[in-house]
Amino acid sequence: MNDQLTQLKNMTIIVADTGDVNEIARLKPMDATTNPSLLLKSAFNEAYRPLIQQALVDAKSNGSADSADILDTWCDHIAVRFGLEILKNIPGRVSTEVDARLSFDTQATILKARKLISIYQQNGISSDRVLIKIAATWEGIKAAQVLESEGIQCNLTLLFSLTQAIACAEAKAYLISPFVGRILDWYKLKNPQTSYVGQSDPGVQSVHNIYHYFKYHDYKTVVMGASFRNIEQIIALAGCDRLTISPALLDELNGSNGRIERILSPENTDKAMEKQHIDEKVFRWQLNDDPMATEKLSEGIRKFAADQITLESKLLELNLI
Repeated sequence: MNDQLTQLKNMTIIVADTGDVNEIARLKPMDATTNPSLLLKSAFNEAYRPLIQQALVDAKSNGSADSADILDTWCDHIAVRFGLEILKNIPGRVSTEVDARLSFDTQATILKARKLISIYQQNGISSDRVLIKIAATWEGIKAAQVLESEGIQCNLTLLFSLTQAIACAEAKAYLISPFVGRILDWYKLKNPQTSYVGQSDPGVQSVHNIYHYFKYHDYKTVVMGASFRNIEQIIALAGCDRLTISPALLDELNGSNGRIERILSPENTDKAMEKQHIDEKVFRWQLNDDPMATEKLSEGIRKFAADQITLESKLLELNLI
């Protein structure tokens, strides 16, 4: 019998969830996703110092003499430099994230996304190999709607609810990343005596509901499960459009030989749900009415913003600007 990773690849597109270029080269996934936390982890690895230095050269060539502008542009070029290296090792796309501090500013998110795509294009990479990663706030979703109309495809992240998912699909977002592990974390904290395993895992159930809703109502937005705590969660989503998985869990799947059954299939949408229209008032009310989604979205934005600030602080400590 094939290992579980090979079996999974026959049902689902596998995406590596890491900013470590060497790991991506080793694992050979179809696509890869990055975020500020993953880039922070990789950026100050000595092996990647040339990327950091080249990104600064690129940023300074922008022409601005203002140190704050240079720092901001330096961070953009660092994200793209890592993306460029990742793209050398995958046949598909890389997701590059917009600064989380822009999560409630539609216009600033649009401008940042255009800037990132422009930098990729300056380096010979067309927009169809990049997904711009944006937090699934109302403002982020509206930014994605504009960007998609311009041919800039988006990955809506920090997604914890069907409400967010439907709003993304109605905005014609290319892809969403519903989180699994962080939902489980919330429920385990609230109910420490309860065991959540397999199909009873609330994070798994959330992705099931989104997947079935999208397929039943024929939405084209790609569903990519994300944020896994164990391989049982991954196996419980076998057949999902895509799954983005950390190197450690990819290795665990590669070393396991148990049989995997396909769980999700577009031909088997047995959960018929009434179609909803999500306008801003409905979005804000339903999100407000879901304490888990509200708390985890806010927490995720704060964490990514904090890691971006830490990255900037460490860059300033290099005294290169």
